[in-house]
Amino acid sequence: MAEFRHIVRVAGTDLQGDRQLMLALTGLKGVGQMFARSIALAIDLDPSDKMGEISDEDVGKIEAILEDPIAHGIPAWMLNRRKDMDTGKDVHVVGSKLAISLREDVNRLRKIRAYRGIRHESGLPVRGQRTKSSFRTGGTLGVRRKRKAEQK
Repeated sequence: MAEFRHIVRVAGTDLQGDRQLMLALTGLKGVGQMFARSIALAIDLDPSDKMGEISDEDVGKIEAILEDPIAHGIPAWMLNRRKDMDTGKDVHVVGSKLAISLREDVNRLRKIRAYRGIRHESGLPVRGQRTKSSFRTGGTLGVRRKRKAEQK
């Protein structure tokens, strides 16, 4: 059994060693509970084991799964970027690459002047929500009452 580590570095991110493996992996941007559980089961670890108790070899296996999840038996419907615009492949993007890909997607929508891109530009809701009372930002004031001195 390896020595307990309070901080475990996975995919360029520090994860807490005192949390369960499944919950600690959700600290990675782009990894949710379902995906974290499937990673743990793919390398034959109990998802409720502590993150700080797993070996360096298992950490390497986790990073390998994050690089190519389909090769390790994780189904394509679990991935966060299926049929990528550039490559056409099913990939799972984690960490800073996720933020970059989202920014590129929004910039592509702006560039082609799609409705969603225009809504992103103007800071309005993109997915069809009502805007009469929601999404009110800025310093606009409502109706003001006249002062007593101005009336007479």
